[in-house]
Amino acid sequence: MGRVQLFEILLSHGRVVYSPGEPLSGTVRVRLGAQLPFRAIRVSCTGSCRVSSKANDAAWVSEESYFNSALSLADKGSLPAGEHDFPFQFLLPAAVPTSFEGSFGKIVYQVRATIDTPRFFRDHQCSCAFYILSPLNLNSIPDIEQPNVASTTKKFSYKLVRTGSVVLTASTELRGYVVGQVLRLQADIENQSGKDTSPVVASLLQKVSYKAKRWICDVRAIAEVEGAGAKAWRQAHWQQQILVPALPQSVLPGCSLIHVDYYLQVSLKVPEATVTLPVFIGDIAVNHVPLSPQPGPGQPLGALPLVVPSAPPQEEAEAAAGGPPFADPGSLFTKSCSQQLPPFAALGSVPGAPEPRPQDGSPAPHPLAPALCISTGATVPYFAEGSGGPVPTTSTLIQPPEYSSWGHPYEAPPSYEQSCSGADPGLTPGS
Repeated sequence: MGRVQLFEILLSHGRVVYSPGEPLSGTVRVRLGAQLPFRAIRVSCTGSCRVSSKANDAAWVSEESYFNSALSLADKGSLPAGEHDFPFQFLLPAAVPTSFEGSFGKIVYQVRATIDTPRFFRDHQCSCAFYILSPLNLNSIPDIEQPNVASTTKKFSYKLVRTGSVVLTASTELRGYVVGQVLRLQADIENQSGKDTSPVVASLLQKVSYKAKRWICDVRAIAEVEGAGAKAWRQAHWQQQILVPALPQSVLPGCSLIHVDYYLQVSLKVPEATVTLPVFIGDIAVNHVPLSPQPGPGQPLGALPLVVPSAPPQEEAEAAAGGPPFADPGSLFTKSCSQQLPPFAALGSVPGAPEPRPQDGSPAPHPLAPALCISTGATVPYFAEGSGGPVPTTSTLIQPPEYSSWGHPYEAPPSYEQSCSGADPGLTPGS
């Protein structure tokens, strides 16, 4: 064995997660098998963001430093054989971004120790990574308590000579969520045509932007659910719940090289229609009452007021000649749910990490520290330099919800004949 048998950094109490402005203390431990002369023993604490132009590449093209502090633990001298401890303490800055790891960049914090030896002796180094959680208070985001609603109208042609339109509206109770909270989605499809729509699909998307030589964006689906389509001349409602898994916080305040955004996208393939709702993921839940529209009699919570439209101008003649009435609104059943993340382990198993939030949709009580997730997992970039494909990151800090075991209603909406025979005679096109 060599002179240096052990050289390591031990953080106090085994902690690995810290908050901005906290003291970080620990010990540098050296075990020697023989006497070792040295010129200096130093320890440094650093934080920085690094971005590359290729996925999982160690060659950084952009970098910004948040702090770099150094201490001298011992001056020139000689250490006898045996074990030696050198305590240290740093004060972390009050404003630094949360730790993060993605395919094209990362925000990293570490403590590094060095034994600088005289000539003809080999220098020794060791390092220890730690993580910073700078909680994002969702209440600090402008208009976070406003209703989250988006709508689009798509006109299209079918059967060569006929035209119609579909109105797709999506809404959520909140604009901001924390890990473990339930995102409740309401989608309304108003089919003003004689053609059935395709199934409706809702996806929770994550977009991570990296500032290299130019902006690089990674987009991936966190969760995806699919519901049935709307029948011809029908209005339909679709309600779905998505459990927010452990995800990095939105925006990453304090970092200018990496930006994280989340969106809820609701779409139809036929006709092609898409609405997008911005969603924020934070650490401190929204404490305002959502200002969503109040449901009318018989409407579910979050539903939009019902409007019975008149027939499109191109089909007024058909309606006047006894065409099908606009049927009563129906509920769509959920066809499938999928989770795009691999079953990674949670950070809760790491010593010093915060405990996870409850899974019942309610935010954790105040004494419970926010959950920390630094990794985006595997991503699918829609722009990247080079021919190499995306490679999953090695972090094991995400534990997504298991959607395959959930129960969903499978009762189909009424058929066209049933809806016509059971509809209110007064609800006819043009009435």
